[in-house]
Amino acid sequence: MGLSRFLTGNQNKMPSLFDIIVAGAGASGLMAAGRAAEKGAKVLLVEKMPKVGLKLGLTGKGRCNLTNLGDIPTFIESYYPDGRFMRNSLARFSNRDLMDFFEKRGVPVSVERGQRVFPQSNQARDVVKALSDYIRERGVHLIRDNPIQALLFSQGKIEGVRSRQGEFKGRAVILATGGASYTKTGSSGDGYRLARKAGHSLVPIRPFLIPLVVEEGWIRELQGLSLKNVKATLYSKGQKDQSEFGEMIFTHFGISGPIILTLSGRVGECLRQGRVEIGINLKPALSADQLDQRLQRELTAHHRQGFQGLLKTLLPNSLIPVFIRLLQIPADKKGHQITGEERARIRALLTDFRLSIKGLRPLEEAIVTAGGVSLKEVDPRTLESRILPGLYLCGEVLDIQGKTGGYNLQAAFSTGWVAGESAAEKLIADS
Repeated sequence: MGLSRFLTGNQNKMPSLFDIIVAGAGASGLMAAGRAAEKGAKVLLVEKMPKVGLKLGLTGKGRCNLTNLGDIPTFIESYYPDGRFMRNSLARFSNRDLMDFFEKRGVPVSVERGQRVFPQSNQARDVVKALSDYIRERGVHLIRDNPIQALLFSQGKIEGVRSRQGEFKGRAVILATGGASYTKTGSSGDGYRLARKAGHSLVPIRPFLIPLVVEEGWIRELQGLSLKNVKATLYSKGQKDQSEFGEMIFTHFGISGPIILTLSGRVGECLRQGRVEIGINLKPALSADQLDQRLQRELTAHHRQGFQGLLKTLLPNSLIPVFIRLLQIPADKKGHQITGEERARIRALLTDFRLSIKGLRPLEEAIVTAGGVSLKEVDPRTLESRILPGLYLCGEVLDIQGKTGGYNLQAAFSTGWVAGESAAEKLIADS
């Protein structure tokens, strides 16, 4: 089967030697290939799937949360395990640069709650198209449906790649193969294997930004309930660990939503150490005294109303039956009959609705894969490997992950831009 079936983009004769080969046509790979070509390099982009940007097309539930409007210090604080690694990449290609990039390519953006940035069309496919147009206009050679099987290197220097369709020689290789979740999009951990064979050490991979499974069986009664402006606190072996404020949602197996996903990375670590719980403060805007005063006002105002009716002034309807069972206060007990001790129990449950965490959902469902190539083995200024000269790494294959809100895609785009630019500039300097 000839290469003509797979070759798109620049339709000129296939070169025998490329300046740069980019492995993986996701967010970071597309950006790296386009930027390297823009700097004058002869670029080959190799993608294992029949289409490019498959995972990118699913992000943000198909809306694509491109980035966040926060400043650079906020970004650095939002990455784990060491946001300082991202400082140079963000300086060279910031969130503002990214927004300008898409605006100039016909994808205007808008800013939503939490300073999250989306395409105005709310269509991730517009983002994929803009990047596809970018690499095509820059003359990038693209081969799809062609998994890379190995990196080629000799005498401590990269020489190219071996793929299902044969070997391709290149003076530099950019590894942008993604993580190990959403395997149907091609993100199946290939890059970790390739990097290890090249001599890199790997931080064990694990799910990050993933829903949590809880032990309480009644959680199914709350399926679909969304809560806003609540505070979720992680407790590890009874000790308070980390808190997040914002939105969450109940599912048939447990809890999810932005603040839960942000806590999930830490939850995974704590589960290995012992019991983990999540406490939800449903009234975080009120101090203990303010909440008690409100309860007293509601009890006075509804003194002849049953307890169940009283709870309607405090909770979403689906939470009321669960609260009644947990508080063990009769649903028909009148407001004026509620004792001080019972009022204290109500207040405690409103501010610490405790759930026992059983585990994480499978890695396949994780938005991001934590772990990967150790940051110590990659130069943060250029993203070139410290182990194998001529090899560059970007995107999710690196052990860098961010909280929800556009931080992970920004990391992919920024590191892709820097890897492509750095590889091209080094080749030009060495010519």
